[in-house]
Amino acid sequence: MTITSLEGIIAYPVTPFRPDGSGIDEQAFRRVTENLLRSHPAAIAFLGSAGESAYLTDDEWRRAAKVGVETVTGRAPVILGVSELTTAAAVSKARYAKEIGADMLMVIPVSYWKLAENEIYSHFEAIAAATDLPIMAYNNPATSGVDMQPALLVQLVSKIKTVCFVKESSGDLNRMHAIRTLSNGEIPFYNGANHLTLEALAAGASGWCTAAPNLLDDRPHALFEHMRKGRLAEARELFYQLLPILGFIVVGGLPTTVKAGLRLRGLDAGDPRPPLKPLPDAPRRELEGFLATIGVGAISA
Repeated sequence: MTITSLEGIIAYPVTPFRPDGSGIDEQAFRRVTENLLRSHPAAIAFLGSAGESAYLTDDEWRRAAKVGVETVTGRAPVILGVSELTTAAAVSKARYAKEIGADMLMVIPVSYWKLAENEIYSHFEAIAAATDLPIMAYNNPATSGVDMQPALLVQLVSKIKTVCFVKESSGDLNRMHAIRTLSNGEIPFYNGANHLTLEALAAGASGWCTAAPNLLDDRPHALFEHMRKGRLAEARELFYQLLPILGFIVVGGLPTTVKAGLRLRGLDAGDPRPPLKPLPDAPRRELEGFLATIGVGAISA
């Protein structure tokens, strides 16, 4: 499908591994994906931070991408995360994403050496030249080591034809306001910081990128709908009900906490890949309490 607009919840699955860590547990991967499809997502974005993309081999990334696309089978747009140190590796994955039928790329530059803005621009330009898939420029300095300022993000969208969207995860609401102002409100931007969701949607964000639907089902979608329809009191009430879990899963690390929560809900997505470790007992009990408080039950088969 050709994506020209996208509004709502962009849901991020985890990547389950086999118990011995030898590769991806494809059966569990499909279950995780099917569970997210029930949460009314505007799109599903595989191989982001929650999907442990940084810890996958190239072959595992490609297999996860293919299984994800095959499982969704057109029921929602599929976004594939591309986060590579080298432009050549990013271009290779972008071409593969197009080949297997993905609908969009989410590109985040990753840096060992500090990247200048012209180097970041050239990185996106090369990826865009390799495929006609639309691209979401993803800014998350805490995980990537690259901090793209609002002016650069607006430049990417304005000057590179297939860079169409921005995901802002710096946790700075002022940057979202700046993107809207600099683009005269024409660039769709998406909130990637759970704790800013109400403010970001009020500031004009087109959606919310989050791993929360893994544990909260369609509650994030309901929150978005409340905001979209101007039901601010209902939105605030639901947001503050969900906020303890939204904060917990970020502070504890998305793969670690989401996989622990899925296990508590009866869907075993395995453990995170070392050096990440499973959630310890005390925070696991805390998470269990959060889920019980808001009435989250077992995931149906």
